[in-house]
Amino acid sequence: MGKKLYVGNLPYSTDDAILQNFFEGAGPVASARVIIDRATGRSKGFGFVEMNTDEDAQKAVSQLDGKEIDGRKVRVSEAKPQEPRENRGFGGGGGGGRGFGGGRSNRY
Repeated sequence: MGKKLYVGNLPYSTDDAILQNFFEGAGPVASARVIIDRATGRSKGFGFVEMNTDEDAQKAVSQLDGKEIDGRKVRVSEAKPQEPRENRGFGGGGGGGRGFGGGRSNRY
């Protein structure tokens, strides 16, 4: 399995197909995905590309970092592992899911 690459500073018009096509010059692309904001349905301006081999990934970083897509210089680097996310939403999982009372029980 190849390395996953982070691609930042993407134009908001970039879609998965454009991103994949941009990277294919460096070697075969296993996957290309632009990250979309759930609330707006628009691109967040970054994405991830997975190359077939580690060598192709290194080649992509060296060849494509700083190159332009639709007038914007993109940043290409090795993706860092995703940090575990804390549950900051409402309801289930984690402590304090019972309102402002903290760990109180519902018994009276």
